[in-house]
Parts: sequence; structure tokens; C-alpha cells
Amino acid sequence: MSPEALAEVIAQTITELVESGKAGSLAQEAIPEAASINVARPKDRSHGDWATNVAMQLARKAGVQPRQLANALAEGLQSAQGISSVEVAGPGFINIVLDSASAAAVVDTVLEQGDAFGHNDHLGGHTLNLEFVSANPTGPIHIGGTRWAAVGDSMARILQANGAEVVREYYFNDHGEQIDRFAKSLVAAAHHEQVPADGYKGAYIDEIAARVIDEAKADGVDALALPRVRDEQGDEGASEQREEFRKRAVPMMFAEIQDSMKEFRVDFDVWFHENSLYESGEVERAINELREQGDIFEKDGATWFASTKYGDDKDRVIIKSDGHAAYIAGDIAYYLNKRRRADHPCDVAIYMLGADHHGYIGRMMAVCAAFGDTPEVNMQILIGQMVNVMKDGKAVRMSKRAGNVVTIDDLLEAIGVDASRYSLARTDYHQSVDIDLNLLASHTNENPVYYVQYAHARSCNVDRNAEQAGIRIADADLSLLDTPADGEVLAALALYPNVLQMAGDHRAPHRIAHYLEDLASAYHKWYNAERVVPMELTDPESRLKGEERDALSVAKNPETPRAAARLKLNDAVQHVIAGGLKLLGVSAPDKM
Repeated sequence: MSPEALAEVIAQTITELVESGKAGSLAQEAIPEAASINVARPKDRSHGDWATNVAMQLARKAGVQPRQLANALAEGLQSAQGISSVEVAGPGFINIVLDSASAAAVVDTVLEQGDAFGHNDHLGGHTLNLEFVSANPTGPIHIGGTRWAAVGDSMARILQANGAEVVREYYFNDHGEQIDRFAKSLVAAAHHEQVPADGYKGAYIDEIAARVIDEAKADGVDALALPRVRDEQGDEGASEQREEFRKRAVPMMFAEIQDSMKEFRVDFDVWFHENSLYESGEVERAINELREQGDIFEKDGATWFASTKYGDDKDRVIIKSDGHAAYIAGDIAYYLNKRRRADHPCDVAIYMLGADHHGYIGRMMAVCAAFGDTPEVNMQILIGQMVNVMKDGKAVRMSKRAGNVVTIDDLLEAIGVDASRYSLARTDYHQSVDIDLNLLASHTNENPVYYVQYAHARSCNVDRNAEQAGIRIADADLSLLDTPADGEVLAALALYPNVLQMAGDHRAPHRIAHYLEDLASAYHKWYNAERVVPMELTDPESRLKGEERDALSVAKNPETPRAAARLKLNDAVQHVIAGGLKLLGVSAPDKM
């Protein structure tokens, strides 16, 4: 019996108590829904399989002492099918022990549903636009963007597992000053000149500049011979040459980013270009819509959005006095595009942004409210923290402008896709994270991804040995899964559906990773304590007498029904680990 199923039994029992007048003055409308009843594992496993504090929560409404209501609820639960015993503890906690067959029922459920165990329609009917990574096409994806790739793609998979339609979107900031700086940097590099102080540096700039020259030459264009404009200070101005480098280099970086994402096992449904908002006139139309509803005003030669009307700390310039659009102009149009586009308009627009964008939240929520939507509901902004890359106990410094940036390709070369994705997704993105390259390249239990993958590989090896020994799951009696080690694994399996739902609701992929590590820990302990394939007792063990020897014999030489039941439990763990790793975009090897 899963905690969700047990919560349903508890809710039904409360209803029966109310109907029979045994729940004090608790009214029918005060009976909680099963989903709101807390059912958790007791910290002390001797207290039972599951515990609930629902009597303490309802006692005030019932007009009775918590323990009095708990005793009445315990009496009702005692007769429920699948429950072995119920005990009231402390001020009103209810500890519940399931019978072994009921506890083991989760095994059949897992084997019936396979890797899809725990998937649900909780978010069905909702379209979520999930925008993540969204690096400027001015260089390789750095480690911060790589974290968002791992977290964002895992989040998309988790939301889909909860029934949502998810549109994965990459937003290319290919309009504005950063593209001009990129083009200026390339022109300088092509002429072997010093890159502008505010430009982009690094070996990749030289490489892209050389590729532009070669590509143009193949097309019959001498890029370096095109007219070039420089002012009295030597600053690069708009010119045919700068435009030639821009129009060729941006698609090159675009292609490199797409290749990096593909190698990282991240697929996007939409590759959206910021520049298209200006070319299509969407920016102008969005501003006009705000103007028509009285949210635009002119001051100091600039056009302003009256965002303070919607909770922002100050009004925002959207068209500067020089006639150029401020960054927020594109953001306004882009939000409307997400909500109103012809294909897959979203109910919820989720933005995943870096730590330096925290001050961005107020103005964007004002945009959401200005168009009649609900901030934090129709628009959600997630802020991720920094990533520190460590090697040999020292931080690997990174700076995109200085040219020593740690990129996605660097990380993959160092530790591979599985370790990269898992390590970046397993930490709450609200917190900074240290990536220890030495640890993640090791094959030890201290390496979390290895620890989880090894549990899956070990379960596959159990299958191979069981097949050779002629053990079949058809012979299983799941009521024989009655040892403490069996119980720990069964309880861990039963928790997964709730963990998956919470991971979706809280936009928290790290919950899946932490769950997998807990399940792997329970499984490894179970593997060391129990046997599926019988094993001869060794000589030292043969000297044991009485109950000690009998217990060891059961563990090491299980009878056929017990061995088959353990094999089913082994396979259930295998499915859940494989399914969980798949949600994180990590492989589940059958050998290691």
C-alpha cells in the first residue's frame, strides 16, 4: 500500500467516524481530502511503516483532545484491509504497520507500469512554456548555462511525467548591443588587433573570425577588403565589413550551441530569435497595446512603461531618447508571443534565469499583470545560483570575457554526459554548487551518479544470476517480503509517486536525484543482507546454532517462493531507478 493509498483509507475512515458521531463536532465539510493528509515514514522504524498527524490537525475543529480523536481513528483503521496494526503515540500521532502482502503490493504496481511508475495526470490540461539556457550567440555555453540545460531539461521531463504539455524553448538574444560587440571583436581579431575593452576575448573569437574569412572567401567575398568604419578613437563603427562578420558568425555560434545541446541530450521544441520580434513588428504592437490601455507615457524624449502601476519599484524606459529599444521592449513582446502564439500558446510561462537577473523579476511581473495575467501563476521566474568548478582541490576560474571560461564542452570532456547532467541537476538550483571533477570521474560510492547507476547495474546482474538458477517471478509469494531490509526497500518504492508529484509542483528536479540516492542506499543494504539466488553457507556460518543459523539460512538460502518474491522486488527497484534516471537525462547501464 502506497502512502497515497493509505491516505485514501484514512480519509474514508474519518468520514465514517463523522457519520457515526465518533469524531466529536467535526463537520462533514471539514473532512480533509486524501491529498492533504500527511503520511510519512517514522524516523524510528520500530514505530511502524507509516505515521500520520491528521488527528492533531483536526482535533480543534472536532472539539476534542488530539489523542481522543487519534484513538477513535486508530480503532477504525485497525479493521481496514492491508493494515496489520495501529498504535497511538505521544500527543496524537498514529503509527501504522501494514501487513506484508499489502506493503509488497507496490511491487506488482511497479512491474505493471514499468519505467512509467509514478507518472500521473496531475498537471493535465496545462501548457507550460519552459525557457532555459538562452545564452547569447556570442560564445560557447558556459558552466552556468550548462547547469540550466541539465536542470531545465530534467524539469521538462518531470512536468511531462505529471501530465503537463511542455514546450521547451531556447531564446537567442540576437538583437542589440551584445551582437555589435561580438562583431567588433571578430573584426579586431581578423585584423590581429586588440579586442575592444567591452568585447569578447578568447581562442574561440580567433577561430570564428578565421571561419568567417574562409566561408566568405568560398562565396567569392573578401571580408577583410570590405569597407570598414572607425572613429577618431579607433572604435569600430557600423560598416559592410562588420555586418559581414556579424551575419556569418552569429549562425555559426547558433549551430555550435545546437550541437552542444544535442550532445548534452537536450532537445528544444522552439528556437526563438529575439530579432524576429522586431522584424515582425511584434514589439511595436505590444507597446501600442500598452499605450491604448494607458500604461505608456513620454518623458525626457523617451517612451516609458508605467510599471509601478503593477507593483514594480520604478517605471521603465522601453524606447530610449536615441530611438533605440531598451531590452525590456523585447521582453514585453516575447511574453505576449508565448501567451498568444498560434501553436501551443502557454498557460504558464516559466523563465529560468541566472543569479544576476534577480532584479529582473519585478519588471517582468509588472508586464504579466499589465496584460491581465496573474504574476507567479501565468509567469514564473526561477533564479539559479552560481556553479564553481573544482579540480585538485582548487577552483577553476571562469570568465567569458577573459577567455578562460569553463564551457559545456570542457565539462563533457572531463566527466561525460551522465556525471555532468546528474551533478548539476541534483543540487537545488537556488543554491550555488561545487562541481568536483575528480570525484565525478571516480568509480566510488562517494560519486552519487556512480552510486545510483551501480544499483541499477547490480539489479541487472541479479536478473542474470537468477535466470541461470532457474528462479522465476511466477513462483513469487510477495507476503514473504517480511524482513526489515525488504521493508525498507518497499517503503522507498512506495514513496516515489509522491516525490515525482512534488518535484513537478515545486519545480525541483533535485528531489528526484535525492530520492534515487535513498532508494539506491536501501537497495545496496538489502542486496548485502538478502539473497535471491541461494548461496551455500560457509564453514564459519555453519558453526552458528539455533535461531541465528535459521535466520541466516532464510537470508542466504531462500526457498523458491521467497527467492522469486525477492527477484520481483529487485526488478521493481530496477524499473524505478531506470525511470528516475531517465527523467534526469541519465543512462541506466546494465553493467559497470
